[in-house]
Amino acid sequence: MIALKPDFCDIEPLEGHLLSTDDYASSEARWCSGCGAHTILHSVQKLCADEQLPPEKTVFVSGIGCSSRFPHYMKTYGFHGLHGRAFPVASGVKFRRPDLNVFVITGDGDCCSIGAGHWVHAIRYNMKMVVLLFDNSIYGLTKNQTSPTSPLGTVTNTHPTGSVLPPINPIQSTLGLANVSFVAQTVDWKLAHLEATLKKAFDHPGLAFVRIVQRCPIWMRDTYEPTVKDPNAITVLNHNEGIVLEDDALKKFRHVMEHDPSDIVKAREVAELVKTTTPIGLFYQNKNASRYDEYGAHNLGISVEDRIDAINSHMDKYAI
Repeated sequence: MIALKPDFCDIEPLEGHLLSTDDYASSEARWCSGCGAHTILHSVQKLCADEQLPPEKTVFVSGIGCSSRFPHYMKTYGFHGLHGRAFPVASGVKFRRPDLNVFVITGDGDCCSIGAGHWVHAIRYNMKMVVLLFDNSIYGLTKNQTSPTSPLGTVTNTHPTGSVLPPINPIQSTLGLANVSFVAQTVDWKLAHLEATLKKAFDHPGLAFVRIVQRCPIWMRDTYEPTVKDPNAITVLNHNEGIVLEDDALKKFRHVMEHDPSDIVKAREVAELVKTTTPIGLFYQNKNASRYDEYGAHNLGISVEDRIDAINSHMDKYAI
């Protein structure tokens, strides 16, 4: 586990200084050339600059995988943890420090396999944070093993004659979890939609789960290249309460579907469209879902001194 502390944290920020994307950029990203994670990184840095998020009040938490190197590339606080354990770390951070802007960076293996149990409960806790699932449908860091979202028949080192089980649908799975409050999907190669989705997710009052269909140019080129090149392969979910695009950006998509994101039953039906197209947009949002981070002592009017007095009072019972 690596807890990352940026250089600026011991320096008083300049009053009135307008932060740019460069203020959030740390070391050079070492993903493969053509990897969709580069676009996502730039879009997240742009979101931080647009929202003027104080770097010392922002934290990125990740597990293990190609995507999970993300905190190293952000000039904010970061925690690069264990495989599948990003959710409990992020939940702990948010529960004790509700003033922080918390982002979870996870991959299809990190989230949907070893971290699946934590994924379920993080959705149920619905603590305010943005979760970005980088889904390239492969274990890329360990060099080409079948992941939970690999399409049926995908040839990998673990399945040289093709994967034999149908893949998990992360959107459908999340929509089936208790207390879900925000589920969206976008793709790394449609920049305007990606940025609008990140903005919508950040503004959500609870846990915003965003699956990003991400290109892997090394191991999954044949899977995503047809989708990238075919303008008919994507269907945009459109609604004035959803991911809103400017007219010029919306016109670039051939297939647009009207979908009310308050209708979770319809959202689950739309999630099944992945069998024939790639739907992108806001599937579901409920701003009134219960939030576990509203339960903590920091929101009950209990001060640090009150907690210390309570501990001392309890310990006094055992004093001789």
